[in-house]
Amino acid sequence: MMRILDRYILVKFLTTFVFVVGILVSIVLIITFSERNENFIKNEVPARLIIEYFLTYAPYIANLITPITVFIATVFVTSKLASHTEIIAILSGGVSYPRMLRPFFFGSVIIAITSFVFTGWVIPEANKFRVAFEQAYFGQEFNFSERDVHFKVSPTTYAYIASYDSRRDIAFRFTLEEIKGTDVEWKFTARQVKWDSLQQGWEASDWTLRKFLSMGEDYKYGKNNDTLLKINMKPSDFGNLNSFEQTLTLNELDQYIADLKMKGADNIPIYVIEKYVRYMSPFSAIILTFIGVILSSRKTRGGVGFQIALGFMIAFIYIILFIAAKSNAEAGSTNPLLAVWIPNIIFSIIGVLLYRFVPK
Repeated sequence: MMRILDRYILVKFLTTFVFVVGILVSIVLIITFSERNENFIKNEVPARLIIEYFLTYAPYIANLITPITVFIATVFVTSKLASHTEIIAILSGGVSYPRMLRPFFFGSVIIAITSFVFTGWVIPEANKFRVAFEQAYFGQEFNFSERDVHFKVSPTTYAYIASYDSRRDIAFRFTLEEIKGTDVEWKFTARQVKWDSLQQGWEASDWTLRKFLSMGEDYKYGKNNDTLLKINMKPSDFGNLNSFEQTLTLNELDQYIADLKMKGADNIPIYVIEKYVRYMSPFSAIILTFIGVILSSRKTRGGVGFQIALGFMIAFIYIILFIAAKSNAEAGSTNPLLAVWIPNIIFSIIGVLLYRFVPK
């Protein structure tokens, strides 16, 4: 009997969740198309690219609104069961309240696992096209504007560039030094280095190599494009990094964070926070499902409409709290790991209190 009941609740919960996601994503896509249609026409964007853009934009939006959709689905299904006195019949039949929660829990775990896979791998792959498309057609032309940039390209090798031209992929007044301990073993300087996409390296112009030996110094020099540098530095390091973290899968994110740490970059927290968020966000489905069942398992005077409105409000509060916590983490005012988990911690406490003190 319980297997039939579990299947009945689980199927209703998951199908309602998919339906709500489909409706809300469709609304967002229609609004987005109406807002950006003028840009599409103005930039003469091919229909094929527009379709591909919205196909990659849809999963991004679906994952973004998961806290809302999972809560609305939970509230809708549970309140319907309550309004039809099905919950009363279930509990009167000898089923405990925790046992009744089981199919909702299984459903939320399925949603959480799916969300984790999408967040970690599927959506970042889709975002590679989406972010590039938005930068090409909706953003301003980008050019790397930083000056006097220092970074590491290996544990003992340090690079310096005075400026960088993003349009031509040329670094000006380039220096590369090998330093072990307190000793400089060699120093390479060039008037400029230009990226060679075929050979995947940097062509140096007007360069000098000084080797500091125990017997003295050794000099080498060259003119235009007669040497190729293959180092841990690519044009993407000087590209438009706006939303770049969204285009990296979890594996790529781990590798990129390691590279940034090796280079001594100062924007590491952005990528570390993104990694923490991807591990944290799937748990929101389980927590909000738990709260939604508790709040909706009794009949109310306001009916289903009131409970759905309450669901929207609580889900929006969660999202606002998450945005605020993430902003604090990026600002460095709070420990990143703690900051991104604050919404889940707070709502977990709320769920436990509701379970203990709200009549069931």
